Amino acid sequence: MVNFIGILGYSLVIPILIFIVTDFGGNGFIYGILGATYPFFQFNGAPILGRLSDKIGRRKVLIISQVGTFLAWLLFLLAFILPETKLWEQNAEFTGTYMMTLPLLVIFIARMLDGFTGGNVSVANAYMSDISTDEDRNKNFGKMGASTSLGFVIGPAFAGLLASTILGEVLPLILAAIISLIAIFVIKFRLKESVPCVVDTGKLSIKNIRRFFQVEHKDCFTEGSETHETETQKGWIQIVRIKGVLLLYSIYFLTFFSFSLFYAGLPIYANTILEWSAIDLGIFLAYSSLIMVIVQGPVLNRLSNILSSHTLVLLGSLLLACSFFLLSLESLILLYVANTLLSIGNGLMWPSFLSLLSSTGTKRTQGAIQGYGTSMGSIASMLGLVLGGILFENITTFVFIIGGCVFCIITVLMLIHRFRNREKSQVDNTSIEFLAN
Repeated sequence: MVNFIGILGYSLVIPILIFIVTDFGGNGFIYGILGATYPFFQFNGAPILGRLSDKIGRRKVLIISQVGTFLAWLLFLLAFILPETKLWEQNAEFTGTYMMTLPLLVIFIARMLDGFTGGNVSVANAYMSDISTDEDRNKNFGKMGASTSLGFVIGPAFAGLLASTILGEVLPLILAAIISLIAIFVIKFRLKESVPCVVDTGKLSIKNIRRFFQVEHKDCFTEGSETHETETQKGWIQIVRIKGVLLLYSIYFLTFFSFSLFYAGLPIYANTILEWSAIDLGIFLAYSSLIMVIVQGPVLNRLSNILSSHTLVLLGSLLLACSFFLLSLESLILLYVANTLLSIGNGLMWPSFLSLLSSTGTKRTQGAIQGYGTSMGSIASMLGLVLGGILFENITTFVFIIGGCVFCIITVLMLIHRFRNREKSQVDNTSIEFLAN
């Protein structure tokens, strides 16, 4: 429910963001830079929030993150009442023609704030890992993915309709802020802490901060508290040394990079070549998310009992590669066929991949593992969104072929991970048989 509320607020703005940027003087290049602003600051904030959640609990950090999102939406709304003062203008072959205005600058600041406190995804995934067992891990992450997709079904569909009212783009933003505020109260009063025994390691020494977050010592960590402190303080080097994590992070990076090319190119494609309105783009994105709700819910629930996570990731990545190649063909029918394959592939791959990632390490390092994973996605998003905007201005739909090739590489990497995992399982079984004898 928390995940759904957060995604719903965010997805309300996706179909109208390209129109807001162009109305305030921006172009495809500025849209790509704006898109990259969020992941850039998330790259810095997610690991901090992830490790903090290992120390003081997931619930408290989710509240911090959601408060940041709420304040960011208020800043976003502020842009609409500011005068459109021109700060500078540029006309170059690399960037195209754009004008930076005061409202556009405030929107950039809003995305910075939201990005830095945007560790809610990594913390939510760590929370899900805390309450999952090996038997229900795939199903749980499938449900989490379905809640995300459901938010993307309702959000974009309503965004286009709301933007067509007399208030224009302001109404979806007001609704996003209200939804974000509701999420804070839902987390505060309805979400239980998934790590019931958290301990103050002595690093949070400011009394006011401790009172605000209600950090207190728990008896359950009286013994072995040094081990707990060591695990929660693990940095990047220690995390990537965990077996299989580095290869999974590579897949994490490439997946976000490829999807960022899609999310950078699609709105520009829709706005320029297809000449779609916000309603058309909203329907297209809602259709995609509706399929993912079905796939990540009942379909993945059944398939996870038959196929392994590795197999589901492989199948999903192959479907995603095919969909990206079809996206490069400028045909409305093929565009929806590609969208269908993309939605099925994403619905199968991503929850299964998160299940694999959450099975690495221990409960006390999941916040750090998910936090650094989010950072990998953030770096990839920065590169993909900036390059996607620039490349589409120059090579148009050919940018989607690049994304398809990336998913082919992901398929190869997953085959390597599957081989290594199977090899490790055989060694472990041999050791168990030896000890038994």
